[in-house]
Amino acid sequence: MNVTTMLAALRGVTAYKDVLSQPVMERALRLLSCTAYGDGLGGLEAYTDLFYQLRVEGHPGLGHWLGEALRWSEGPYPLLAERDGRDPALEQAARLDISAFQLLAGVDCDKWLSQLGKLLDSDYQGVLTGLPRWQRGIPFSFDALTQAYRQEGAGPFARYRAFVWEDGALLPVACPDSPAAHELLGYDSQRAQVERNTRALVEGKAVNNVLLYGESGTGKSATVKHLLTLPGMEELRLIEADKADLSGLPSLIRKLDGRRQRFIVFIDDLTFDRDDPTYSVLKTILEGGVERRPSNVAVYATSNRRHLVRQTISERAGDEMDRSETIREKTSLADRFGVRVLFQGLDKKSFLDLVDMLADRHAVDLPPDQLHQQAVAWERLHGAQTPRTALQFVLSL
Repeated sequence: MNVTTMLAALRGVTAYKDVLSQPVMERALRLLSCTAYGDGLGGLEAYTDLFYQLRVEGHPGLGHWLGEALRWSEGPYPLLAERDGRDPALEQAARLDISAFQLLAGVDCDKWLSQLGKLLDSDYQGVLTGLPRWQRGIPFSFDALTQAYRQEGAGPFARYRAFVWEDGALLPVACPDSPAAHELLGYDSQRAQVERNTRALVEGKAVNNVLLYGESGTGKSATVKHLLTLPGMEELRLIEADKADLSGLPSLIRKLDGRRQRFIVFIDDLTFDRDDPTYSVLKTILEGGVERRPSNVAVYATSNRRHLVRQTISERAGDEMDRSETIREKTSLADRFGVRVLFQGLDKKSFLDLVDMLADRHAVDLPPDQLHQQAVAWERLHGAQTPRTALQFVLSL
């Protein structure tokens, strides 16, 4: 193998710079550089570091890692292909880059160790012989990658369905907590409203932001997370943000504009105290400010309060005009959600019917009268007549 030629080809990568900056490639480039310039000890350290990093990231070989890194790259060429755009210069650069990566992936570990053996004295030959090998292979090509970008998208949004916005960074969630249909108890009409709005979003229509409000334990959050499990929602992405960490969201939403996926920015348990600084940030997110809200983004929030903002006794006192303006200002935020869905507590009959259903599902063997008597007593001690209370009662038996 011509190490110098391979190193030059990788140093000339232009369309996939993001791949070069990742830990595995940094170690691979160090191995190439040390081998090319006669640094046997540095090359040995780079080889063992590369093997270690591949195993840390769960890959059997360098080619396998490269295939994943290229597939989920969010560089300029994958994003261009996702939009089905054309840029001959960028396309040619991407072809050359992938050819360079193929050269690297095709090198057998025995060849690396042979090169290192020429640079190290005999004391190291036993070490080189016993070193582990990674698998050789080239499981990627320019045409296959381009087809994948165009059909399924590029980057983390193509790979993952759910994300958490935390400290200004978007963290993917590999296994989101998305309850199945049988785990949702009651509130079919409310869930249907949320689903209708979401299907319109996925279809590319202009939609409203959604506020789900009402008693705790009625399944408001579960309703939103369940959307990821529905057929036809494959292009839907859920980004969960904490109310205390909204400051960077406007810039994130700006970056979502133009992506092929549809996004729900989900804020759970939303309530504002008086003079909360994030209040104005959320108003900007909901209204779009000078910039419009992208058509592929909607904000969904849950709250135990209809008007979202706590009102104090002092705000309700004083001059009638001032009081009216204060209350109107505090309640206006909820009005910016075009769809507002109420989740009330269950009436007694519905609550006991739900207890019967859950008891049957969990094979609880109690006479109905005794079951109902204990359920009512549990509800009085532990909370309202909600699905959460009913489930907790049945699980306690």
